[in-house]
Amino acid sequence: MNIADSEVVAAILAKEGFTPVSTVSEAGLVLMNTCAVRENAEKRIWNKLENLKGIKRKQGDIKIGILGCMAQHVGNKFKDSGAVDLVAGPDSYRHLPELLEKISKHEFVSDLELSRTETYENILPQRVESSQINGFVSITRGCNNFCSYCIVPYTRGRERSRNPEDILNEVRDLYNTGHYEITLLGQNVNSYRWNDEQQAMDFPDLLRKVAETFASMRIRFTTSHPKDISDKLIETMATVPNICNHIHLPVQSGSNAVLKAMNRKYTREWYLDRAAKIRELIPDCGLSTDIFSGFPGETEADHQQSLELMKMVGYDSAFMFKYSERPGTMAAAKLKDDVPEDVKTRRLNELIALQNELSTASNNRDIGKEFEILIEGRSKRSDKEMFGRTCQNKMVIVPDRGFNPGDKLKVEISNCTSATLFGKEISS
Repeated sequence: MNIADSEVVAAILAKEGFTPVSTVSEAGLVLMNTCAVRENAEKRIWNKLENLKGIKRKQGDIKIGILGCMAQHVGNKFKDSGAVDLVAGPDSYRHLPELLEKISKHEFVSDLELSRTETYENILPQRVESSQINGFVSITRGCNNFCSYCIVPYTRGRERSRNPEDILNEVRDLYNTGHYEITLLGQNVNSYRWNDEQQAMDFPDLLRKVAETFASMRIRFTTSHPKDISDKLIETMATVPNICNHIHLPVQSGSNAVLKAMNRKYTREWYLDRAAKIRELIPDCGLSTDIFSGFPGETEADHQQSLELMKMVGYDSAFMFKYSERPGTMAAAKLKDDVPEDVKTRRLNELIALQNELSTASNNRDIGKEFEILIEGRSKRSDKEMFGRTCQNKMVIVPDRGFNPGDKLKVEISNCTSATLFGKEISS
């Protein structure tokens, strides 16, 4: 989502005559679009600011701005850093021209007003990524879920959906500029809703519309909230061929007690039912998740339930973390961070070890199978190999036969690791 927001900012600044440069030493303005979901992301920004402070002392006239979720979270405290001239939250990007005018007069300025309506309608993003393979399109902004550990509703505001025509126009721009795959983005894509005099759409309707309008493109989406994933969505994926068979379905914990404390609004049983329905209607669907250890009050029995659920679902991959308290969240205000750090680490290591087993088993089952992959680029480990992804979002390495990014190949899988498949092209 940060990429999509950065592309909105780039479009706004381009209209004001700003042009991108390759290095900080060439820049008169440096903007950092930030995330506040995890503590490590914020630490990286503070470290970068220390470096930029030195550059600013040498160059003098360079201006530095902080955008996005961390800007909203930390706010005017950035003024004390000695490096930051501008702070703008996720709903303030339309105001950047006038904010930049103010900092040109050596004023520190901030705009942290959250909006219930801002979706950056009629702004066609200017692409900042060099890849013309994958494009990202935000379909919602904000979040109404208020998971107790999450800062997003406080930094990105309440949930609102974008006009479907605006979304289609943005996908069309990606199509016309040679992109082969797009990902529809939202904190919870399942809750997309649009109603006006012309049309009413939920997320499955939008997904079908995008996929059928751009039938030659691969369509992906993230992130799905388990409480809202419907039979209609799963059926849409099963029947529209260019919607990729992959769902990222964050579980966070396998314990009902912990899920309740997290305010996730679903149970372990509901989650397993949704996973079973996906397996029933889309047998080859890739499933990935987010899960973390050491949430306040998590017992050893709760942790074992998480491990058990992982085995029952059989994830292809997972993002796994230790709980870290985020100031400003309900958990920080009302729940004691009472799981010792060494216990969090041990439990996380057990999650990782199990997922490595599950990923290896999943990839081993693919050996001998045939898949279509979309070539994305050259392998990092050898200039004689290319890499691409299956519809299930698995990475495949193949020997280069003069392929180009964007080529679609039919391949047979011959070997694997826990993270990667290896294959060879099947001649037509």
